[in-house]
Amino acid sequence: MSGQLSGRVTEDPSALVRELVLDPQFRYETRTLLPSYVAIEKVIVAEYLRMDLIDAEQARTLGGLLDDVTPERIEEARQQNLSDIALALERTVTEGLSAPVPVWHVDRSRNDLQACAQVMYAKQRLRETAGQLHALADAARRLAERSVDVLMPGYTHFQSAQVISAGFYFAALDERLLRRSRRLLLTYDSIDACPLGAGALSGQELAWDRERIARLLGFERPEPLALTAVASREWALEATAELGLLGATLSRFCTDLLMWAGSEHGFLDLPDALSGISASMPQKKNFPLLERIRGKTAHLAAFHVDALLGQRNTPYTNLVEVSKEAGAHVAQAFDTGRDVLRLFTAVLEGLRLREDKLLAACEKEFFGGFTLANQLTLRHGIPWRTAQVIAGGYVLAAVRAGHTPEEHAPDVLREIAAGHGHTVDAVDAEALLQDAFDVRRALRRMSSAGSAHPDRVGEVLAAQQQDAKVLADAWAVRADAVRTARATTNRALGLVTSTE
Repeated sequence: MSGQLSGRVTEDPSALVRELVLDPQFRYETRTLLPSYVAIEKVIVAEYLRMDLIDAEQARTLGGLLDDVTPERIEEARQQNLSDIALALERTVTEGLSAPVPVWHVDRSRNDLQACAQVMYAKQRLRETAGQLHALADAARRLAERSVDVLMPGYTHFQSAQVISAGFYFAALDERLLRRSRRLLLTYDSIDACPLGAGALSGQELAWDRERIARLLGFERPEPLALTAVASREWALEATAELGLLGATLSRFCTDLLMWAGSEHGFLDLPDALSGISASMPQKKNFPLLERIRGKTAHLAAFHVDALLGQRNTPYTNLVEVSKEAGAHVAQAFDTGRDVLRLFTAVLEGLRLREDKLLAACEKEFFGGFTLANQLTLRHGIPWRTAQVIAGGYVLAAVRAGHTPEEHAPDVLREIAAGHGHTVDAVDAEALLQDAFDVRRALRRMSSAGSAHPDRVGEVLAAQQQDAKVLADAWAVRADAVRTARATTNRALGLVTSTE
């Protein structure tokens, strides 16, 4: 069959090559790229029509045959076409013609077809990922809005450090997700250049209108240089890099949730439908879903490294090694990213904060040490570093005496201050301790923008809501461009009326 396709190679691929290389690639591309190939072929027909190489009836016939292509019909043509999706699509359309169209696929190469189909697929998956990102961001924002007054310990260096709120924490997750959306949008715009019209390597002999081609395929612009169009697969590196960064961020938040859901903390709970059991310890309620999410984020980094190593040390031109092998797991990377986002969204939507446990954890810690040092400086003029030493000495003495933060010892504070050459009277000492170690006042002491103060968190969440809308609108514009482009192509081929 190969001789019918090129004349240069006269034997079919071996059974081994088909089994291990060609057939798996064919089925992968049929599953992921067939809609893009069909759209590309319709634009090629529109260009033949524009160049007066075919007439309107031929264009309409070719366009209709392309619309009738299905994965099943393509599969029927696989064996006769080297298990190549572009050649199989060509044969499927050709066999449907009642009369030959001699120029069908004149001046064409598979190289730019494949490059274009892959970028179109990447754009589609980036749009889908952005939608899933925003669903998770919305869930994080709703949780944050409900919990801006829910006190909880904030941690540094794996140690409880200051009082924050659950709303403050989940606002941070929302912010990071919106940042990822912005970066995905930049990635989308950077790859929104159409490779079609580059030919095999150096351009094409016919006067293809590459600006028009780009518009009809929903691209913002054509790829300027033919070599770059067929050689570069940087889009795969950029997209998987962003997915890897997303995974790294979500794994950190997931680590917190795993720790806080554990029996030692008990800060949060998940519905039974999102939980697991122990087969041997009936008292346990496990949260393996969180472990699954965190485990899947590792795959996202691995997929990026796989794509990166697949391109490294290869010549800068069109290569099967780069165009096929190096991108073998790109679809799986997007699928894994989708699964992580959907699962994390379910977690946040079902998560229940145990406010009593969170408050108790705040009340047992001497979080007011920072405030005490501040007030010793601001109210009594004690130099800041000395105030730190005095406040730390007071906490140490209270811990050794077995006192809780609410059990004030003003005489101890006065004695430690005196030991450093500073006088604090009894009334002031009691007032300082009362103010510093009042956990319920901790959040409202914070006044700076972006702090854990409920009002400041509310301001951030309102800004995030607006930011989310702007980003969602930007993604919608790009999706509309693709839909409009396909409708325009159909009209050019006479497949729909001008009013549709």
